[in-house]
Amino acid sequence: MKKFFLFFAAIMLIVLSACSNSSGSNSGSGKVEVTFWHSMSGPLQETVKKIADEYNKSQDKVHVTPTYQGTYEDALTKFNAVAGTKDAPTIMQTFEIGTKHMIDSGKIQPVQKFIDEENYDTSQWEKNISNYYTVDGKQYSMPFNSSTPILVYNKDAFKKAGLDPEKPPMTYSELKDAAKKLTTGDQKGFAILNYGWFFEQLLAEQGGMYVDNENGRKGDAKKVAFNDEKGLKVFQLISDMNKAGTIYNVGTNWDNMRASFQSGKIVMFLDSSAGVKNLVEDSPFEVGASYLPVPDGVDRQGVIIGGASVWMSSGIDEDKQKAAWDFMKYLSTPEVQAKWHVESGYFATNPGAYNEEVVKQEWGKYPQLKVTVEQLHNTKASTATQGALISVFPEARQNIVTAMESLYQGVDPKKALDKAAEETNKALEQSK
Repeated sequence: MKKFFLFFAAIMLIVLSACSNSSGSNSGSGKVEVTFWHSMSGPLQETVKKIADEYNKSQDKVHVTPTYQGTYEDALTKFNAVAGTKDAPTIMQTFEIGTKHMIDSGKIQPVQKFIDEENYDTSQWEKNISNYYTVDGKQYSMPFNSSTPILVYNKDAFKKAGLDPEKPPMTYSELKDAAKKLTTGDQKGFAILNYGWFFEQLLAEQGGMYVDNENGRKGDAKKVAFNDEKGLKVFQLISDMNKAGTIYNVGTNWDNMRASFQSGKIVMFLDSSAGVKNLVEDSPFEVGASYLPVPDGVDRQGVIIGGASVWMSSGIDEDKQKAAWDFMKYLSTPEVQAKWHVESGYFATNPGAYNEEVVKQEWGKYPQLKVTVEQLHNTKASTATQGALISVFPEARQNIVTAMESLYQGVDPKKALDKAAEETNKALEQSK
């Protein structure tokens, strides 16, 4: 037994020594080790690794190790467990609706510190993207993968129905009329995923607020604002089209929605701009892309960015923070953002990337990508299009999903929306 304990103790010393060696610079190379937790799966995981590898080769002071941590929700749970300790990642990727949580955690270092220290020019960033992660004039994180919703449609089906494929619907009435003409047999004219993000976007397009206190950007939100006449217009649209039999309930699964489009079950639907390229490549017909429709007579305001940003941990060595900032700046260069835009479909956070030859060639093959960028650039900066800041966003989105689903069962739009508001207000109250 004594030999066992001596053996166990020896093993533990080796493990502890290994852990100690791995937590500083890069295995004795003298480079500062930066750990980058992210949620980019599949081919994008390889793209992130390639970017990190190219950065590591470009200089000899910092080594970045990107590590996939599962979904945004999974990664955030892991981060919460180690935030503020030496085991925290140097850089953490978090989805946009986690912004309020990250700020309130007190476990992050706002990048504004480094912006101020070296007078870094943030005007090179896409303003309508970086605005989301700016609160009270302070830049908390650096935008990374950003997308917005767009209207996607089957141009071939438009032609067959006698509609102009170069004139997609821009208003709710035009959407209803087009959907009616496109609905035939098993084919439905329109679909919208039961997902809170799309409701938020259709609300912001009208200049509508999701919560009070200027979307939670002039102080903590006390109650929701989305169940006003602007929010009701969105729910009424879905309800009206359901009664007319021109909308298809695709549920909550993105893949099922896209498969329904590609198989011809639906002609128009809302999708993420990041998914457009794959749709064009995989669809057996010509794919069109357009702006989100707005209610008749409404002045179009624009869209809120989705996706995620990268955050810097607090409570870690200053040299690691500086190394993380150096990598963040590298991520923001036009050259890197051009590659990211082309390979991922996400927007370039640095618009200078759109002047790169690789992007010009890509837009020549996929003009739909240019439409998504134009919609973003035409967005009017306001607290509506800046996006809401609340700590209970996941719950709020689920409440909207439940309400959207109920519309297909014939529930009154106002009752459905008010129910979602009531449940979200409870969550806001309990979060205080």
